[in-house]
Amino acid sequence: MSAATTAASPLLGVYARVGPPFVGGEGCELVTADGARYLDLTAGIAVNALGFGHPAIRRALEDALATGLVHVSNLYHTEPGEQLAETLVARSFASAVFFCNSGAEANEGAFKFARRATGKTDIVAFSGGFHGRLFASLAATDRPDYRRPFEPLLAGVRIIPAGDRAVADAAIDDSRTAAVIIEPVQGEGGVRPVSAEWLAYVRAVCDERGVALVFDEVQCGLGRTGTLFAYEESGVVPDLLTLAKPLAGGLPMGAVLLNERVAAAVRPGDHATTFGGGPLVAAVALAVVRTIGDPAFLAEVRRKGAWLGARLRRLAARCARVREVRGRGLMWGIELHEPAGPYVAAARERGILVVGAGPTVIRIVPPLVIAIAELDRGIGVLEEVLA
Repeated sequence: MSAATTAASPLLGVYARVGPPFVGGEGCELVTADGARYLDLTAGIAVNALGFGHPAIRRALEDALATGLVHVSNLYHTEPGEQLAETLVARSFASAVFFCNSGAEANEGAFKFARRATGKTDIVAFSGGFHGRLFASLAATDRPDYRRPFEPLLAGVRIIPAGDRAVADAAIDDSRTAAVIIEPVQGEGGVRPVSAEWLAYVRAVCDERGVALVFDEVQCGLGRTGTLFAYEESGVVPDLLTLAKPLAGGLPMGAVLLNERVAAAVRPGDHATTFGGGPLVAAVALAVVRTIGDPAFLAEVRRKGAWLGARLRRLAARCARVREVRGRGLMWGIELHEPAGPYVAAARERGILVVGAGPTVIRIVPPLVIAIAELDRGIGVLEEVLA
């Protein structure tokens, strides 16, 4: 399948789009105007957890549109947002939820809430972390090329090596540090699971020094690792947790989950959003969370994740180009000894959509509803292009 060429677009040139335009989607496949089908192992960068055309999303959209309430602002109560917040609180450590429109906004909000609760200012993040492209979230993101054109960013943000206790002990300061932010599984940084031991160490230091611990689960949360929240696997509980990508089934929505101590410090007017938690997106998100949160659904993600991990390890054993495979659930990275871009393109030419995660990693984040037969087909193509 060859990439189509298109005329110059009036869209701002911040994306290097590739491949043909897609006009439809069904299950785990995207469809072009000429009927060509592409198996999607990218899921809109871990967004389309339920694939394309899922009946739960369709019903939620139809029912929400039938009410006529797409938006009423946060001046008034609406039922879907309240129900969604209640569901997230019931399934997590949180006592309150703030809704916004994206993962970057969720992380920016978490930083503000942490500052409000602690009375301190500084943020500590870790090497390989990716938290967004707004001024505070970008300051905490370990991508110098993304940061450099827009400096100075938020002051008081420090990025330190993950796993180095001596550096962390010195950097997390009890008089200045408001928050430490970490992804339980780093996504953009190369699909790197963080050990439970490291998370527990960071939790202990934060407790000792009155620092809020933020888990960024924008990419790894909501079923991606086989539990509803990624933190559940480690047993380490954060003070704040951020969500976004799959939350509203492809509609723009983010969330910050706050524990009781942090939530109690926030006052009316401290933060706001015009669109966050609107009735239509919240209704869809409620359907998504209920679907993914079903124990049988999560058990299937774990089963497919175990199969995928074993299949990728066999691929690595046979292919000299592969340095390492790593991941959890249905979130995996294939690290190569060379740039990954040509192999991502070669897979796309053969009808398989994958995405990079840094210069040398092929990232696999399919819809959580994908079948093992589809996974086998996709990995088989990857094996061919890497051979």
